[in-house]
Amino acid sequence: MALYIVEADCISCGDCEPVCPTNSITEGKIVFKIDAKTCTECEGDFDVPQCVKVCPVDNCILPLEA
Repeated sequence: MALYIVEADCISCGDCEPVCPTNSITEGKIVFKIDAKTCTECEGDFDVPQCVKVCPVDNCILPLEA
C-alpha cells in the first residue's frame, strides 16, 4: 500500500518530506510527490503515516487505490 498527495490541495509547505522514514517524498515542479514504489505508509516504523500526521491540510495525503 502507498499514499499519494492530492495536487489540488497541496500547499507545498514541505512539512512531509523530512518526516518520511523511507525518503519517498520529493519536491515536484509544483507540489510534493510520494513515490508509490517505496512508500510503506510507515508500516513497521510508526503507528500512523508521519506525512499525514504533520500535513496542515486535511485529506491532502490519501491512500493510493489499487
